[in-house]
Amino acid sequence: MSEEEIRKKWQQNPMLKPRIEKIVVNISVGKSGEPLERATKVLEELTGQKPCKRKAKKTIRDFGIRKGEPIACLVTLRKQRALDFLQKALEAVDNKLSKSCFDEHGNFAFGIKEHIEIPGMKYDPELGIFGMDVCVSLCRPGQRIKYRRIERKKKIGKHHKLTPEEAMLFIKELTGVEIV
Repeated sequence: MSEEEIRKKWQQNPMLKPRIEKIVVNISVGKSGEPLERATKVLEELTGQKPCKRKAKKTIRDFGIRKGEPIACLVTLRKQRALDFLQKALEAVDNKLSKSCFDEHGNFAFGIKEHIEIPGMKYDPELGIFGMDVCVSLCRPGQRIKYRRIERKKKIGKHHKLTPEEAMLFIKELTGVEIV
């Protein structure tokens, strides 16, 4: 399907136009204690929300990780905060994304090697430098029927599922990113 056909389809039926459901920003430190606290501060400065900590699922002796030990922190952003952060995070990767970043459901993820590449962030020697993963989940209006609890869950029809091509076009229009 060409870009023009997709745009025409979106204009005819606004329920088919994708939107950003959520953005998950993750910093995996691999250690608990002071490094994790510094990563939590960095994530809070970046997003304006308090991060939650994630625990190790299993023990890995070679890395010195025990099961149940907190080793990562993450934040889930929605609505306007998500869009604002996405625009800043894409500037850190020079507004370029690879086609391989997109999965078959239209979601995409990319990594940032150093958090100081994000505009507005300055290097603080007390905090150090952290890399992060940014995962963006896209959906169409009406996607909620797949996850709701009160009524019976329903399946989403194959024509209402989001394709990678539609997701690429939507992100290109929304943020002006270049897909390589």
